[in-house]
Amino acid sequence: MKPASLLRRLGSMLYDFLLVFALMCLGTIPFLIIGKGEAVPSGTLPHQMTLLAIAYAFFVGFWSRSGRTLGMQSWGLQLQQENGELPTWQQSSLRFTAAIISWVPLGLGFWWQLWDKDSLTWHDRLSKTRLIYYPKNS
Repeated sequence: MKPASLLRRLGSMLYDFLLVFALMCLGTIPFLIIGKGEAVPSGTLPHQMTLLAIAYAFFVGFWSRSGRTLGMQSWGLQLQQENGELPTWQQSSLRFTAAIISWVPLGLGFWWQLWDKDSLTWHDRLSKTRLIYYPKNS
């Protein structure tokens, strides 16, 4: 059991991005039906809020229920509190919000892990959670 490397985090994020993107495509279908097949304007607040809700439900749901998304499971990663327990719904919600903030300054919140003494990102620290790597043979 050791902190997840930045490469593992990025690999997991790529897997999860593909899954969330597919869910967002499905979530856009009602807007296409309402618009009678016309293109969905990207700037509409209801559509943007729906896409945000899909991402929120995906990540917070997986994190608070099992501590891992499907991408994290594929890369041997587990999210947990500092005491080793699964994160709460509140911690997962805070982590989701903080992860978005971590991306804003060119991903600095993620790169921070390379200099942090405990290999933690901004959203790890803010939510009092950590991403742990569990090798398959353990």
